[in-house]
Amino acid sequence: MDRNMKGLLCLVCCILMSFVYLKKEPVKVYLIGDSTVADYSLEPDYKTRRYPLTGWGQVFQQFLRRDNLVHLKGIIHADSAVVDDRAKGGRSTRTFFEEGRWAEVYKLLKKNDVVMIQFGHNDASAEKPERYVNITGYKEYLRLFINQSRSKRAWPVLITPVTRNYPWNGGKLGSAHGDYPQAMEDVAKELRVPLINLTKLSADYFTMKGQDYVTSRYFMNLPAGAYEAYPGGQKDNTHFQTEGATEVARLVFQGLKKLSGNK
Repeated sequence: MDRNMKGLLCLVCCILMSFVYLKKEPVKVYLIGDSTVADYSLEPDYKTRRYPLTGWGQVFQQFLRRDNLVHLKGIIHADSAVVDDRAKGGRSTRTFFEEGRWAEVYKLLKKNDVVMIQFGHNDASAEKPERYVNITGYKEYLRLFINQSRSKRAWPVLITPVTRNYPWNGGKLGSAHGDYPQAMEDVAKELRVPLINLTKLSADYFTMKGQDYVTSRYFMNLPAGAYEAYPGGQKDNTHFQTEGATEVARLVFQGLKKLSGNK
């Protein structure tokens, strides 16, 4: 092989290697929160033990397709994104931290990763002291998640707790979360963090769909014999079937679009 040919091959190799080097890795979109966010499909025997129970984080990846990411440039600074759902049932801000779940996320965080934070369901459960966190503590743990995310140059996003299927009054769905959504809004303003008011978005959307529809199609209210995992049926107005979780995930995606300056 003559010298010119060798030089040409070296040039081609350098160009190819530069493309590999410049190719951006997908950012991770970490979801931290409670049972309404969790991915139950990760559990053994999901189909026989849990289905159709679905957290909105479980179905969120479909909204982060490459063609959708162009609408999220204000939040997701990459051409591709992968959801890493760390949410766990029964966790409040405090227990998520105390169990080391946040430490696992923090250790993995890289520049431009996104941390989406939805807590409140269990923080507000004063009747369960093992979970309960008062408003002051709730704010402090939110600040911790935000500040530590930023220390890794990641992007925190706050999400107020998705509504339960009560209280209904005159055909309109309200909030069962007390002062916790407002407390999260206060922290968002204080630290200038993007916030999605999922409490209001979900209540308004479910109101539009109607109580009967969301009760039977969105929440885990199941007739006896319909699903292997729930032979006696189920009445649950907090957790979602797949259709409900998908619509909540859509609301979250739309919230991200709005934060990015898109409608």
